[in-house]
Amino acid sequence: MLLGGEKNVSQALGIARSAPYRWQYGRDRGGMGGLIPAKHIPKLICAAKARGKRLGFKDFFEEPSEV
Repeated sequence: MLLGGEKNVSQALGIARSAPYRWQYGRDRGGMGGLIPAKHIPKLICAAKARGKRLGFKDFFEEPSEV
């Protein structure tokens, strides 16, 4: 993991340690289906930068497919 795991992510964001795990769970299990809540993205980018890692907004979104 880019930021060192769920524990580091939860500490960087000041959220419950279980939250990053729930993001990974499918919606059928009460999770986010792999989506990170948008309100956390800026802090995650800053945390990565502080660790010398490269992370940007585009890393959180898929390219739209052509219709």
